[in-house]
Amino acid sequence: MLNITRKAEADGTLTFALEGRLDTITSPDFEAELKNSLGGAKALVLDLKKLEYISSAGLRVLLTAQKTMSRKGGMTLKNVGETVMEILEVTGFTDILTIE
Repeated sequence: MLNITRKAEADGTLTFALEGRLDTITSPDFEAELKNSLGGAKALVLDLKKLEYISSAGLRVLLTAQKTMSRKGGMTLKNVGETVMEILEVTGFTDILTIE
């Protein structure tokens, strides 16, 4: 299960807080939410503080969002937990994504 909280700022920054698991079951919903929301966004922030797990399907969604936002102003991951950070490190995503 994945809970998605969306917050749009006046400066064009769009923040999504993810809670739960971003996997094969939940990633299509998050991908659809991103596609519907990124139109006017100048920057994307993903708060992963409560994300427990990310699968290859979830990583693909992050990569797609990164490619989209690289043309607009960028994407940042914040509050990445130990388990998810380990997955990002093993897959090489720490070299591709901006993580704070």
